[in-house]
Amino acid sequence: MSKLSEVFLGIDTSNYTTSVAVVDRDGNVLANLKKLLPVKEGERGLRQSDAVFHHTVQLPLLFEAAKEFTEGRKIVAVGVSMRPTDREGSYMPCFLAGASAAGGLCLGAECRQYGFSHQCGHIMAALYSSESQHLIGKPFAAFHVSGGTTDILLCTPGEGERPFTVERVGGTLDINAGQAIDRAGVYMGLKFPAGAFLERLAREYSGKPKREKICVKGLSCNLSGLENKASAMYDNGASREEVAAFVIDFIKRTLIRLTENLREEYKDIPIVYAGGVMSCGIIKEELSGFGSFALPAFSADNAAGTALLARKAYLKEI
Repeated sequence: MSKLSEVFLGIDTSNYTTSVAVVDRDGNVLANLKKLLPVKEGERGLRQSDAVFHHTVQLPLLFEAAKEFTEGRKIVAVGVSMRPTDREGSYMPCFLAGASAAGGLCLGAECRQYGFSHQCGHIMAALYSSESQHLIGKPFAAFHVSGGTTDILLCTPGEGERPFTVERVGGTLDINAGQAIDRAGVYMGLKFPAGAFLERLAREYSGKPKREKICVKGLSCNLSGLENKASAMYDNGASREEVAAFVIDFIKRTLIRLTENLREEYKDIPIVYAGGVMSCGIIKEELSGFGSFALPAFSADNAAGTALLARKAYLKEI
């Protein structure tokens, strides 16, 4: 009887998306499956209890879809996002849904389980998608910009099952870039999450975006004022296209300034951009000269990164 080929399963249950991925022994992503959590019209997100419920409903559907990529193969390890970041005290109940599912799968399949942070999964997916895995084992910087995070991270060679360790060296001092985008979008009647809709509207605006002074000091920024400015513009008669162009331009200029300041402090350090906000083409067009970007499917929430991390941990362990 021939030996079954080995695969690695990834699970991520963020506050936006239920995600499952399958990776083969050679490190190729065979499946990157995801399903957005349902959010009622006019609301700007979910309570954690509702997120856990929806993950519980959606995970079996994604496991069923993943069967196509696991049948006839042996799942030897499962990687799962256990917490938002590696910082002390980092916790969100929504990740318990994935952790519980991973535990049950590993018992049934008699395979290894590895836990990582949602943030490290994002970074690993970005390294894979941008063909930058050669950076593992060397110092590099990562921007993780999403609805839940706006961080500048220093990544250095890891120990044990982690290929890299992560230290936050900068980022937002108040709300996250994705929060500002979603709040502005929902205020104007767009569906949550609003990033893709806002980018589409911004591209339809033919004028020059309104310029307001950004708030960046060193590697830190403030974004809370952006929401009020955007809502005031809309209330005063600005079109949705104009407001969308203003919001994205403000965030783009903030990220450019942060990147320039990072370059001043860390010189020629390689930079990787990850997170849902970094899938915005308008932002990518301006920042692509500074570093590497993940493809949109690997930039937004996904489980491919955790599956890839599980593969690396398993191969190192055995």
